[in-house]
Amino acid sequence: MEFQKRLRELRKEKKETQVQIAKAIQVTERQYQRFEAGENYPGFENLCALADHFGVTLDYLAGRTDER
Repeated sequence: MEFQKRLRELRKEKKETQVQIAKAIQVTERQYQRFEAGENYPGFENLCALADHFGVTLDYLAGRTDER
């Protein structure tokens, strides 16, 4: 699964808005929107913050495995 699809899926599972996720990982709303749209990819620190927020591994978040 592509990163942006996985990211959107995880956000919807948690029933959170893009604004809530952006605040939680300390990025702008627009920056987070670009992650979900596949326009930009997060750097290592933001990837770690996203994985921690969603309680998944980096490999799961990146679509390299289906094991959370």
